[in-house]
Amino acid sequence: MADIEDLRRLALALPGAHEVSYRGDPWFNVGKKTFALALGGRVVLKLDKPHQELLFEIRPDTFQPCKVATVHWAYVEIAQLDEAELAALVREAWAQIVPKKVSRPLIEDAG
Repeated sequence: MADIEDLRRLALALPGAHEVSYRGDPWFNVGKKTFALALGGRVVLKLDKPHQELLFEIRPDTFQPCKVATVHWAYVEIAQLDEAELAALVREAWAQIVPKKVSRPLIEDAG
């Protein structure tokens, strides 16, 4: 069962990641771009669109759409995840905002 401290540790272990606070909630960014955040007790991740659509369909108790501007991110009930699954999802979210030349080596090593 994962929690916000697991999210923090996993997010901050990624290259270039840092934590900012927004209204008292932790947001995890690279530069000014956010890839993971806590929002009012819920976790939101910027996942790959086809993957998150699949997760919305097959695991609706764990993953729900979160509208951010004109796109959807994913609300994630992280207490329903183990640490390995959360780590993979955090890497995926991080990879959505960094250049491919930065993310590719880490994603390939994890796969």
